Amino acid sequence: MTEPGDGDAPADLQLTSAEWSMWQAFRNGSTCDLHIGDPARDDPHGQHLWGPERRVRARVVALLLLDGPPPQPGRVAALQLTGAYITDTLDVAGGTIKPFVELRDCRFEAEVVLPESHFTTLRLVNCAIPRLEAARLHTEGDLHLPRCVVQSGIRLTDAQIGTDLMLNQTIVHKDRQGRSVMADGLTVAQDLQAELMESYGELSLRGATIGVSLSLRGSRLCNPFGRRALNAPQLTVERTLYLTAAGLANSPFSSSATPPYGIGQTPSRGTRVQRFECEGGMRLDDGRFGDAVDFENARFIMESDQELSLRRIQTPELRFLGERPQRGRVILSGARVVNLIDKSASWPGLGGLWMAGFAYETLIPRGHFPLALRLQWVAAATPEYAPEPYEMLAASLRSTGEDADAREVLLAKQRRRRETLPLAAKAWGILQDWTVAYGYRPGRAAVWMAVLWAIGTLYFSTSPPPPLKAGEAPPWNPYLYSLDLLLPVIDLNQGAAWKPGGGSQWVAAVLILAGWVLATTVAAGASRLLRRQ
Repeated sequence: MTEPGDGDAPADLQLTSAEWSMWQAFRNGSTCDLHIGDPARDDPHGQHLWGPERRVRARVVALLLLDGPPPQPGRVAALQLTGAYITDTLDVAGGTIKPFVELRDCRFEAEVVLPESHFTTLRLVNCAIPRLEAARLHTEGDLHLPRCVVQSGIRLTDAQIGTDLMLNQTIVHKDRQGRSVMADGLTVAQDLQAELMESYGELSLRGATIGVSLSLRGSRLCNPFGRRALNAPQLTVERTLYLTAAGLANSPFSSSATPPYGIGQTPSRGTRVQRFECEGGMRLDDGRFGDAVDFENARFIMESDQELSLRRIQTPELRFLGERPQRGRVILSGARVVNLIDKSASWPGLGGLWMAGFAYETLIPRGHFPLALRLQWVAAATPEYAPEPYEMLAASLRSTGEDADAREVLLAKQRRRRETLPLAAKAWGILQDWTVAYGYRPGRAAVWMAVLWAIGTLYFSTSPPPPLKAGEAPPWNPYLYSLDLLLPVIDLNQGAAWKPGGGSQWVAAVLILAGWVLATTVAAGASRLLRRQ
């Protein structure tokens, strides 16, 4: 290297004109622009070949980054390179890079190797990269990779990003293991933005931690090579996970946008949008999300053996407002949610939804979602009878003051349970349902009691039974006698004083039996209500 204070390059480097320009720009902290002015020929993803006038060797770039010359007096050294073709492999593994680095519209001949390196801020904007290997990378500031095309995957395993990680509009193809982005154990202090991204392979974020929000607005995750397009169990996001649409109008990614800061918030009405789309399974099991998980307008394209798995996630709000999956399953087993915002058209049908142990407090339907459809929602989640989904729905309705609907849900639970019972118990259940709706409609008992009382009174008015003991019976009263037969606990001193025979005996037996049936079913229903089931 040069002597201290000497900014000239070593003679043995034999710098080309493009490299000399880059060297001087580094010392000035200015941009070395190797564009030729033709948009088609300047496109790093195009088919045009780039000549030697745009080529810089990776070893010269590495030398500037790891042990570069001192800056010009009054300037700050920085590598800002535009429109260059970087030959060979750029390898700074394990190095500490102090200057600011921004490579824009560049082509890399071979992979970029950054494992265990330390940067302040690293920006690769609209670059063509064969592969980015950056396991255990550490940055004090941002890592920006917007609009890049990476042919053989990105590895960010256990990387630590000091502020934001941006992958907006990036296109990433799979590596030899079928993964597009391997970022298990990744830590991002602030936002991870991967909006309008295209991923062709498995995007893996197992055990990743995001300090603010994770946004995949408008992205397309496609993995026809494996089971999952997004594999992110034990993901922690301190605020919100966005799997929603992104606005396409007035995109901030114009040629003058430096640096590229995100696509923005949820698009307003009238804006042309691109929805989030996932072709393949998605796994978010055991995730923790501080504010919400948002699926508004999301589209899931799955095969019959693939899943949108949300097992045991915890979040204050789940916004399940996407398009109904045509195949595959949605799994919510063991999830814990405070507010469930949903619409009926978003949930899959019978066999496509599992909710065992799914707990929520408040239902906030978007659009038309009557109780009948809500009961179909529960039935679709329980191909085999399970009481918990019904009881959870009833508890949620009761907490918002909808007691009548809560009773309807519990009645539906009893009817569903009846299908699993043996024949005798099923017959008894049908009788309870027909008479007093398992006690959830106690008004029916009063109606049946009045009808039977009227029938008994009319019959015994014309066919009074003889007294059990002559001279000891109270004055005959068909009203009180019929009522005494119907009431199984209260004694009106009428039933034991008379001795019915023949047809009267059968009528009395029917009244006594009916009274016990009505009383026990009402008592059972009252008991369930007191236990708030």
